[in-house]
Parts: sequence; structure tokens; C-alpha cells
Amino acid sequence: MKKGIDHHQIGDSVELYLLIKLVKKGLASNGKPFLSLQLSDKTGEIEAKMWGVTPEDEQTFVNSQIVHVQGDVQDFRGMRQLRLKSIRPASMMDQVKPEDFMQSAPRNKEEMLEEVNQYIFDMKNSKIQRLTRHLYKKHQAEFAVSPAATKNHHEYVSGLLYHVCSMLQLAKGIATLYPSLDTDLLYSGIILHDMAKVRELSGPMGTQYTVEGQLLGHISMIASEIDEAAKELDIQGEEVTILQHIVLSHHSKGEWGSPKPPLVREAEIIHMIDNVDAKMNMMDRALERVSPGEFSERIFPMENRSFYKPTFHE
Repeated sequence: MKKGIDHHQIGDSVELYLLIKLVKKGLASNGKPFLSLQLSDKTGEIEAKMWGVTPEDEQTFVNSQIVHVQGDVQDFRGMRQLRLKSIRPASMMDQVKPEDFMQSAPRNKEEMLEEVNQYIFDMKNSKIQRLTRHLYKKHQAEFAVSPAATKNHHEYVSGLLYHVCSMLQLAKGIATLYPSLDTDLLYSGIILHDMAKVRELSGPMGTQYTVEGQLLGHISMIASEIDEAAKELDIQGEEVTILQHIVLSHHSKGEWGSPKPPLVREAEIIHMIDNVDAKMNMMDRALERVSPGEFSERIFPMENRSFYKPTFHE
């Protein structure tokens, strides 16, 4: 059985099928067009460049196209990059399909959906519970398969749901240690904080930002949805405002996308838990490709740092 792309190291030659996850057009310094391809399989992804492309190439090599490639894995500014020797689109004769190349969460989707349902069922505040259940049911189908991002963390099928379940488990542990926390606010805020990514992003295949996502962003979209749901369900009270504050502040700073910093205890905890889970996902996935005694690729959202795997860690 052939190794996946994530298992190939710098210096390896590869010949395999990959899915074009994302393609971007560019113009080289010599004025000739090129394509930047984000290629993936179930194990991970790698970038490749196609230089001097023709208009026909631009029509052929598009998002969600499976391609057969030959090339070498090389180092480019601390990151792996595939230097292409040949690339062609897969045909019916190759007997490959896109779903065989898509990464997905390491947990069963139905099991995670049921876990979120249980957290909602256990809520004591009926206003918070009804609002959360209403929005969860409204978006459940897309929420179950959506990635959490286009890149960097949980950017795979059911990545958003997996991220939320991990955050709920973290919150449960923290609330046990600090019983002054309102667990209804904590759990509802976690379930809702990224829910509008089902509208901000285009879905699990060839994930891109939608026009609505680029213009409004998931933070403002879910804040509006909470307000609309409260009116629809005839729910009044400060709980609505606090939930809106939690989702609006979960990025903590204006330069990170939040219009307000966390000003409620549960909002601050959710911001920190969100950060912990996203960064653990980035570090774990980078270190999976590294042997003991080596450094990982640079992780851009973590100040471009490379992380070291100790020699006594297998």
C-alpha cells in the first residue's frame, strides 16, 4: 500500500493520486501565469506550483479535481513543497473518487452529534437551552460535515463538530475545578461560537470563503442569528445579550476579528479554550510528520515557530 502525502519527507520522490483542494492563479516575475495548488489526501496536504500554465491548464486543474502527480518533496522556506515533474487529471479509467482523498475528523460524526445534544439536554436555564437547541437543529446537517477553517486547524470534514466537542470536554473539566462558572453559558457559547461558519465557508469540498462570509464574517452572523432566534421564540432577558457578547468576543481582540473583548467570565474562558484546542490541533498535526530528534515545519499562526519532538517520544 502506498504512503500518503503526509508521510513523505523532504528528498522523497512521489508518484500518487491527490485531490486539488484549492487552486489560486498568480503571475510570476517574468509575467507568465502560474497556478498554486493545495493538494491533499486522507493523510494531509502539500503545496505545488505549476509554472507557465496555459488557459487550458487553468480550465483543467480546478478545485476538487483528482490528479495523478510525479515529483519530489523539497524544502521551501521551512515548509514541504512538491516540485512537479508531471501532472494529469484523473479519468474514469483511474477508478478514484474525491471522497477517498478527503481528510475527516478522527471521531464518528453521529457519536459527536449525540454528544452535543446531551450537553444541550443537561442545560438548566430554559432560555439558553431553547436558543441553543433552536440554532443547533437549524444548522445541524451542515454543522455535522463543515470544516472549522480553510487552513491551519480542523480544516477537514466534520472538523467544526470535532473542534466543538473537544472544547466542550475541556470546558467540563475546567468547570469541575471552578464551580463558579455558569456551565449553561459556557456550553451554549461553545456550541454557538463558530456555528455561522456553515455560512461563512463553502463546505467540506474545496473549502473557500463565501461572499457572505467575506463581507460579514461568522462572528457577526451568529450574533444576528441569536437575536433573530430570540425574537422568533419570544425569548427576552439578559441571557440573549450575554450569549451575543460571548460569540462577539471569542476572538478577544479587534485585530483578531472581535468587536469587543471578553467582559464576562465565561466569555474569557471560551476564548482561552478555543485558542488551546486550535493550537493543540496545529502542533499535533505538524509533529505527526516529524521523527524524534527533529523539528516540525514552521506553523504560521504560531509566530512561525517550528516545534521539536524530543528523542524519547516515539
